[in-house]
Amino acid sequence: MSRRGPDDAGVWDGEHVILAHRRLAVVDVSQAGHQPMQSPRGDAALVYNGELYNDAELRDQLRAGHEFRSHSDTETVLAALRAHGLAALASLRGMFAIGYFNAASQTLLLARDPLGIKPLYWRRLVGGVAFASTPAVLAAIPGTQPKPDWAVVSAYLTTIRNTLGERTLFDGIRTVLPGQAITFDLSRAALAETRTDIPWPRPENIPIREAIEQSVRRHLRADVPTCCLLSGGLDSSIVCRVAKNEAPQTSLKTYASGAVTDQKDDLWHARLVADALGSEHTQAPVTRELFSQRWPWMVSELGLPLSTPNEVAINEVARRLRSQGCVVALSGEGADELFGGYEGPLSAAASFVRGTWTTQEPHSPRDERDGGLFQLHEAAWMPLSAKPAVLSAQVWRGIEGDGVLIDFYRAEFERLRRDDELSTHLRFMRRINLAGLLSRLDTATMLEGVEGRTPFADIAIAALAESMPMTEKFDPAGQEPRRTKICLRREFGNDLPREVVARPKASFPLPFDGWLEDNASVLRESAWCAEAFTQAAVYTVAARPGELWRLAWPMINLALWARRWWG
Repeated sequence: MSRRGPDDAGVWDGEHVILAHRRLAVVDVSQAGHQPMQSPRGDAALVYNGELYNDAELRDQLRAGHEFRSHSDTETVLAALRAHGLAALASLRGMFAIGYFNAASQTLLLARDPLGIKPLYWRRLVGGVAFASTPAVLAAIPGTQPKPDWAVVSAYLTTIRNTLGERTLFDGIRTVLPGQAITFDLSRAALAETRTDIPWPRPENIPIREAIEQSVRRHLRADVPTCCLLSGGLDSSIVCRVAKNEAPQTSLKTYASGAVTDQKDDLWHARLVADALGSEHTQAPVTRELFSQRWPWMVSELGLPLSTPNEVAINEVARRLRSQGCVVALSGEGADELFGGYEGPLSAAASFVRGTWTTQEPHSPRDERDGGLFQLHEAAWMPLSAKPAVLSAQVWRGIEGDGVLIDFYRAEFERLRRDDELSTHLRFMRRINLAGLLSRLDTATMLEGVEGRTPFADIAIAALAESMPMTEKFDPAGQEPRRTKICLRREFGNDLPREVVARPKASFPLPFDGWLEDNASVLRESAWCAEAFTQAAVYTVAARPGELWRLAWPMINLALWARRWWG
């Protein structure tokens, strides 16, 4: 895991408990921030990945019972857990994946921030449990043989997400859900587990512009060089504008990626914003050759298939900014899911709520209350109806026709349902879409030793957005693009070039459909694909990947993933 933590490494041996950590040093880069970190009395130990944005406030509250020896937020998290136990998690404003061992209670606590910004995985072993920031580490444990979870494999074909609830692409390896804490009782042989949801904070009673400005200010805290990712869209441009306002005399570094075209694309709009801000701007273009080489390399390094094609662009821009000395990069993820930025999906959801939504997809939701199945159909890469012709008969029978996937989407939608039906659809996008985008940002940036931070995807901003009426976010009857992210366009519209404020949604788009054929041969070469897919699907998609890109992208990704693990 050295790519995720290139600056330091540590192991703590507590006899029947061993904790290990790779460090990306961002706050208090001295050895005082070394991990695993032990409590002063040695009765507790912590491994922690993330950043705490209310560090100063929590330290003031904890000083009566703890003498701080560093400026590291790791020590703040450790002190809070020792003082308040599980209840401390609700006070953490930040992104985190935590492994905390309490010797007195003989418990291991695994916890993940409420929005799922930082990843955390675990699996049971004979007589024990192992956890890590990536499932590839757990799949590679000596003496174990990784096997695919076929229900999640099929779900990936439709959702291009590596998890389905707690399940991952690897059988037996689980993910800690966003906002979930799992406590293992190590005093008993069975290592019984208890799950707890981390409560959200109450929304702050402040204007949305002030809240966002405060969030960006908090996210800029670092003891290493910081910069901003700039796609030229509204969200990243707001982050860059506020970051520049926070330090007007300091040179702001901005970075953009994408394919070079002769259109007014991401790179063009990013340059427009950079010129308006006076930032030190760098482009990291993605060519066909770079894409075709970097894609399989990333799958091999991560041990997982990619989510969206622009994950390659995010990785390239992270590599470029790290080579120029930056370690922390602020990004605009979260605004679309919290403030209604997806015009197409939300318009379709509004039609579904009104009962006017139509689709050519067989087995589509007929019940106007089946919002989960609607979301599954509306966002599908590979339609459910295509699965019997793509997946082998043995796999399709074994997963009972995507029953696990359908049941999960239905149950998750019902869990998030509130009185306002359209708000429920947006809340569902936050739960599903945002978790996927945050995972993409983490894997693509951390591969280069870069910490991606998301001022919009902040629990205080999310709580405030949740408290706002839908009319502040999306207007189904409005004019595109001003029908989306209404409050953000209103509050920041005068701070940015009008071309950006009026620009429809776009994010590092790549002409990847024309580049898929460079890696399509892996489908025909893979013995795993011969087991997973029908022969007709393999040869048809391999021969026409550009035309069948919605099938080709997830299938080729799975083939590259399978080659990494099973040859």
